[in-house]
Amino acid sequence: MSRNVNVIVTGVGGGGHGEQILKALRLSDLSLKIFGTDMSSKSKGLAEVDKGFILPPATHQEYIKALIHLSQRMEAEVVFHGSEPELKVMSENREIFEKNKILLPINSRQVINTCMDKFLTSKFLEENGFLFPKSVEVSDIEKIKEIDFFPVVLKPSVGGGGSANTFIAQDHEELFFFSKYLLKTGSKFIVQEYVGTVEDEYTVGVLFDMDSNYLNSIAVRRNILSALSNRLKIKNNTNRQDLGSILAISSGVSQGEIGRFPNVTEPCREIATKLGARGAINIQCRLHKGKVYVFEINPRFSGTTSLRAMVGYNEPEILIKRHILSQDVQANFSYKEGSILRGLSETFVSGENVFPSWKES
Repeated sequence: MSRNVNVIVTGVGGGGHGEQILKALRLSDLSLKIFGTDMSSKSKGLAEVDKGFILPPATHQEYIKALIHLSQRMEAEVVFHGSEPELKVMSENREIFEKNKILLPINSRQVINTCMDKFLTSKFLEENGFLFPKSVEVSDIEKIKEIDFFPVVLKPSVGGGGSANTFIAQDHEELFFFSKYLLKTGSKFIVQEYVGTVEDEYTVGVLFDMDSNYLNSIAVRRNILSALSNRLKIKNNTNRQDLGSILAISSGVSQGEIGRFPNVTEPCREIATKLGARGAINIQCRLHKGKVYVFEINPRFSGTTSLRAMVGYNEPEILIKRHILSQDVQANFSYKEGSILRGLSETFVSGENVFPSWKES
């Protein structure tokens, strides 16, 4: 019987990877007391933890101070980030967590900075001989004249979680229209060649311990045409029949076949190892003509974290076992394979359920 471990999961509001981490921890057999935080009292996850708290936004100057204070009061031994803004600010302040002996299972600054910028990610892949879609970073309308390949995907270079502000252009007219809109938002974006078919998109998890020792890998072959999992789908009007009759973009809510898929997990393991990953890393790719083309790397826990935990691949639990409880974790441990389907769930919160703010806690 393992001892009790107090855990904080931030950003537990519905839809993000904080909720996914929470759900995975709830599937664990470990003796855990889980504290959740969010910046909104209307967070579904706050009603599903042992105790919930309101923290300021990650951009607030008091965020780290408030989180550390809460961690000390709750005697938390590990903090899991639940959103990319929180990941970024935690990365910038990781020494404070180390000083307070709080495990922060995140990647190095270099890995996070590289992977959170899609153009830097493409440069890393190119420099290390890995396959990726043709990519052009656009900061002004003249840049799109360089693009002579279609169809293409337009998306923000930084951010854009859940495929927000992501579009498909099949000719120069559409490319100009969507480029003008994205430039109006004031941020740089990346134009990538659309590769592969809707049947061959994968989200791949590669797990290391915090000493960069490889532990395991897993993949979900996505069903991206279902309503919940689809952000955008249009008829293929190009002469690229190898791409299928439908062009589609995932919403980020993944479901589908889950398993080892060595034809994609082995190349992704090589990429993650070359990056120098620690903890969890998630690679988005398509299998095109028998080869893996990576279009995005998320240096964090995935939106499929709880799906993985359902088949015995519980990443947050494994990191707690390894680094808090000092238990051995066998590399390439076994887990189930099959299909996982997703839907919606609801949580009732009574009017009496009030969550304390960081100033009150």
